[in-house]
Amino acid sequence: MNIFEVVAGKAGLAGVRWALLADPPREVLRRELTSLLPPGSVVERFEITRAKFKPGRYLMAYYDVCILQPGGDSMIRPIEVVWRPEGDDEPCGVPDEVLAMQEEAQRRGLSAPFRGLMAAVPAWGMRLQIAPLDIHFPQLVRLYDPTYVPEMLAASSAQRTVVRYNIASVRYRPGQRHVLRYLHSNGGGAVFAKVYNSDKGARAFKVAGSVAGWLELYGDGMRCARPLAYLHDDMVVLYPGISGTPLSQLLQQPAQETAQCLRRAGECLLTLHRMPAVQMELKQHSFELEIRSIASASEHIHALLPQVAATIARILDRGQELHERLPQEPAAFVYGDYKADHLWMTPEGLTLIDCDTCYLFDPALDLGKFLADLRWWYDGYANNGVEHAQEQFMAGYGPLISPDRLARARLYEALVLVKTTVRRVPLFESNWAPRTLRLISCANALLNSLAARAL
Repeated sequence: MNIFEVVAGKAGLAGVRWALLADPPREVLRRELTSLLPPGSVVERFEITRAKFKPGRYLMAYYDVCILQPGGDSMIRPIEVVWRPEGDDEPCGVPDEVLAMQEEAQRRGLSAPFRGLMAAVPAWGMRLQIAPLDIHFPQLVRLYDPTYVPEMLAASSAQRTVVRYNIASVRYRPGQRHVLRYLHSNGGGAVFAKVYNSDKGARAFKVAGSVAGWLELYGDGMRCARPLAYLHDDMVVLYPGISGTPLSQLLQQPAQETAQCLRRAGECLLTLHRMPAVQMELKQHSFELEIRSIASASEHIHALLPQVAATIARILDRGQELHERLPQEPAAFVYGDYKADHLWMTPEGLTLIDCDTCYLFDPALDLGKFLADLRWWYDGYANNGVEHAQEQFMAGYGPLISPDRLARARLYEALVLVKTTVRRVPLFESNWAPRTLRLISCANALLNSLAARAL
């Protein structure tokens, strides 16, 4: 197998799985990681957590690497590995920004046990980088620093006194996003830090505060995690830790046992849709943008499952036709990513997290998103009763929903199920192909049913 044929999309699904899981490429990765370690430290294991494939452009994977150090201690570090087309290697060597960040990490004692945080294997078109390296987020290194973080939190409204924190990476996505967890070393509550490289963090802080305030007034016991602070110099939003269980985990139970939670989820969404969107600096979304995002997310399907890709293309075409025929309504506040793992059941009640994707658009998108998300979780758990679960959610949203909004919600259910499938079914799992085929077929059937009723 040739890695460059894999990246080009010529080796199909078998090639992608070989690159992610087979012994030869994993040994190359192990060798490069080992070369960055001092004698006595060993790469004990590395576990793949996510993969993304853009045929002809890159294959990308994220791993949690466990390092066994002299004396028996072990530590886990997240890394990113990218394979690119042949001849796509950096002609000018390592950028100065990378060297500067590595030097800062070493100065702060954050590289250890690694002696460097980046490596390249041109013969394999491979590059890897290790947390906290990311030149797109130059503040990231200090946000991992156990001497800087207590001072940062003490200077904010999050913590009045300087204390020690255990720092862990929740999400390491170079060039995209980062989330860190700061856990009080004395057993206190956690603080989560979402890191940005634009003014999006300031907007997210403002929107989350507005949503939290609205639910406090009108949510009947439902809440939104209110951000603790936005730190302009670090471009980071701080959030309190939440104690509870995500609704996505509860969906493993029989549908009748989660009925009340699902009704509350519907009530919460209806309350959000009644929130005035003025003075929130929300961006405008559109149906065209939604379609383009689904098409972009589906690029790898063309190389790996061509027949499924053809089905997706038909779904998008017919979805556009149906959308043009359905009555529309004025844009309003839309949460944008309303799904079961953003809803937590806590001792204080249902709690909503993560307001980063709010915008102005059709509220039917939120409904369709959650309906599709229920299908995703019930399929993954091999749990029957998704229709009953959807009925409970819609009952909570309200029986007076207009037929037009409901029809558009069902359209978005089919479309978002496509997006959810192509984005979230892990490429490295053995059931990727059959599960992708099953869920796309379900989306196609949903659209057929809606089209038949719309005639």
